[in-house]
Amino acid sequence: MDNLDQPHGPGPEVAGAPLVAVPWRLLALPPLPHDLLEALFGDPRIELVTPAERTQEQVDALLPTVDLVLGDWSPLLTLKDPGPRVALVQQPSAGVDGIDLDACTRRGTPVANCAGANATSVAEWCVSATFALVKRTVEADAAVRRGEWPQTSLGSRELAGQHVGVVGMGAIGRRTSSLFQALGCTVTYWSRSEHADAPVPYQPLDALLATSDIVVLVIALGPQTRGLLDPTRIATLKPGALVVNGARGDVVDEQALLEALRSGRIRAATDVYAVEPLPPASGLLDVPGLLLSPHAAGSTQEAAMRIIGQAKANLLRALDGEPVQDVVNAVDPFVRRR
Repeated sequence: MDNLDQPHGPGPEVAGAPLVAVPWRLLALPPLPHDLLEALFGDPRIELVTPAERTQEQVDALLPTVDLVLGDWSPLLTLKDPGPRVALVQQPSAGVDGIDLDACTRRGTPVANCAGANATSVAEWCVSATFALVKRTVEADAAVRRGEWPQTSLGSRELAGQHVGVVGMGAIGRRTSSLFQALGCTVTYWSRSEHADAPVPYQPLDALLATSDIVVLVIALGPQTRGLLDPTRIATLKPGALVVNGARGDVVDEQALLEALRSGRIRAATDVYAVEPLPPASGLLDVPGLLLSPHAAGSTQEAAMRIIGQAKANLLRALDGEPVQDVVNAVDPFVRRR
C-alpha cells in the first residue's frame, strides 16, 4: 500500500474501530531481492520499499517518500542528503563512507552502523593475508603448478617476532592486534586519538611506518584518513615491509603504492580499492608482489548474520520508541517520525 497521501501517525477511526498506525516506509538498498529483504527485515509496522532499478536516481527520487533507510553495503548506492522526512539511516555494515554524515547531522537524522559485526572476519583476513605474504603461499602454489620445486628459494620467513603496526584502533583494530600478539608478534598501533584501554602500545604514525615490518590498515575512511599513506609516507616504509589493507582503498595513494611495488621495495595485500570492482585496466592487476582480494574480508556467513541481527534490532528500537545504538554522527538516538 502506498502511504504518500496518508498522514504520519495513527490512521482514521472507522465505525468505532481502534486507531491503526500507518506503517513506517523503509527504503532498503542492499543488493538483495525484495522478497529476501522482506524476510530479513519485515515487520507488520514496516512497509518495505526497494528501488525498481539499482540507480542513484531511483534512490534520490524515493527518499522524500520514506521514513527509514537501510543503506547499501556495496559502493553503488550512496546517500548524500536524507531530506526532511527520513528519521533514521541504518547502515548494514561498519563503514559509513557512502553516507554524507554532515548532511544527515544538519537534518537531525541519526546514522547508525553495525559496529563490530565484522571485526573478527576482517581481522582474520588481515592475519591470513599476512601469512600468505610472509610464507609466499601464492608464489609457491603457482611454482608447483608450473612443475617447479622452489623448496629453499622462496624466501619465506616466520611471522613470530615481526613488528606489526596496526593503523586504526576500533573493534577491528583491537581484534587484529590481539591476533597478531597471540602469534608472537610485537604490536603497536596508531589512530587519530590514543585509547587508554587499547591492548597494545600507541606509536606516532611516522614512527610506526618507519619501524614496522608489517603495516596493517584497518582505519575508517574520512577526511583525515583519505590518502593517509601518501607518497611521502610510503617512501618511509622499511625495505621489505608488507602493507595489508583491510580498510578502504582511498586510505592509500594507489599510484604511490603501485610504484613502490614495481620497485620491489615492498609487498602488499589489499581487499579494497579506490574504484570497485577493480577496473580491467588497473595496473594493480599485473604488478608483482601484490595479493588481491575482492572486498570480501568481512563477507563471512557469521559476520552477515551479525550485521542482519544488529541492523534489524536497531530498526525495531526505532519503531518501539527506544534509543537506537551505534549512532556515528552524534545525533539524538531517539528516532522521531516526521
